[in-house]
Amino acid sequence: MELHSLHPAPGAKHKNNFRKGRGHGSGNGKTAGYGHKGQKARSGAPRIGFEGGQMPLYRRLPKRGFKNINHKNIKAINISMLDKFYNDGDTVTVEDLLKRRIIKEVYDGLKILGDGELNKKLTVQANAFSASAKEKIEAAGGKAEVI
Repeated sequence: MELHSLHPAPGAKHKNNFRKGRGHGSGNGKTAGYGHKGQKARSGAPRIGFEGGQMPLYRRLPKRGFKNINHKNIKAINISMLDKFYNDGDTVTVEDLLKRRIIKEVYDGLKILGDGELNKKLTVQANAFSASAKEKIEAAGGKAEVI
């Protein structure tokens, strides 16, 4: 490989400095690629979603529900999952759950729910616990730590 033989990958390079409508010699003069007359040749051509005056699709469809901009994506895990994957005396953290692939990604928070039985003494670190989960963890001799 030589320096003179290096080329960018196909599609990686864009011609951003192209000047439209700068005379016939530029190859894109006069109509500047917009053709002759017609609505699309004019300034203020129809916006995206415009259907020629017909009620556009995004306005015809009903709007339902409420989209909370402050929504937090909380991952819930049952006690039975912890009993299945952890040994007596282990510490359960979000990082450890990711490493063991019990959860697939980092969420805004982790909540432990009380479905199932826990027979192992675990120290569980999570953002929230249900009342039954906290009760079962402490009954098994473990600790429920809110982080």
